[in-house]
Amino acid sequence: MPDRFIKSEPYAWPYNGDLRPENTALIIIDMQTDFCGVGGYVDKMGYDLSLTRAPIEPIKRLLAVMRAQGFTSSTPARDIAPISRIYPPTSSGVAPDRRRNRRSRPLRPRAGARRGRLGDHPGPRAAARRADHRQARQGSFCATDLELMLRLRGIENIVLTGITTDVCVHTTMREANDRGFECVLIEDCCAATDKGNHEHALKMIKMQGGVFGAVASSADLIGAIS
Repeated sequence: MPDRFIKSEPYAWPYNGDLRPENTALIIIDMQTDFCGVGGYVDKMGYDLSLTRAPIEPIKRLLAVMRAQGFTSSTPARDIAPISRIYPPTSSGVAPDRRRNRRSRPLRPRAGARRGRLGDHPGPRAAARRADHRQARQGSFCATDLELMLRLRGIENIVLTGITTDVCVHTTMREANDRGFECVLIEDCCAATDKGNHEHALKMIKMQGGVFGAVASSADLIGAIS
């Protein structure tokens, strides 16, 4: 099979040109009402929801194309893995720093993060073939079976999308890199509650020749796999 790369910074991704449905996973992080919907956690914190909602349509387009090009299969969760943080009804099971952060604001842990309807967030709830991982920390690999699921399916490349770029997405990318996965972050399919934080997070990835991955646009990825 010929090499297949996508245009990305600071190097063409994946580094070995081995981009196939069989070895590539799309991970969608925290696209739920609590983070990008009216009345959710981020909204009540007073941040601009237009920032965290911006990736919704790009993720929908990317998800549709990846499915059409064979990046899903009849096996549940073969390579589409939405990640959500679910808060229990009490503070038990929530990491100490998360309990502390919530005590310092007029919000309390609720009986599950509000997942909303399709349109509130892009695709994960409507995806028939998916793995829905619950995480209590910022990184999607911490105390979850995500790595096992990916290894069992022969996944080597990870496409990262979701919110927020500077926290959960960045942490997951670092964790994945430490585990030997080849990672690319799709810049228009990610967002932060602060535009500057988003831009700095992208810059950090591009430093030192791509210290833990690369950055690309959804248009370049779609062009490469189409």
